[in-house]
Amino acid sequence: MDLGEFKSALDQDAPPEEIGAALQALWHQAKGDWAAAHKLSQSSIRSEDGAWVHAYLHRVEGDIPNADYWYKRAGKTRSTLSLEKEWSEIAGALLSRR
Repeated sequence: MDLGEFKSALDQDAPPEEIGAALQALWHQAKGDWAAAHKLSQSSIRSEDGAWVHAYLHRVEGDIPNADYWYKRAGKTRSTLSLEKEWSEIAGALLSRR
């Protein structure tokens, strides 16, 4: 699955099952369900990718100190991109590693 296909999956009622928790969290965030996204991201925070998604979600929430903590755990610095562009950056990176 590439980024275009992942974005097309946003038209569905549920995220693709085969993509894993971190990408499913991004799917839920794009659909406007932050709580579901956060719950899923918490199940994958042991990995750097999961921590990156978790950081992004706290940036979306506006909790910058918490976001910065998770960016550090992910080995990243807080993005200066728009939230939409960062979403695409993270999703593209995670999809490329599948």
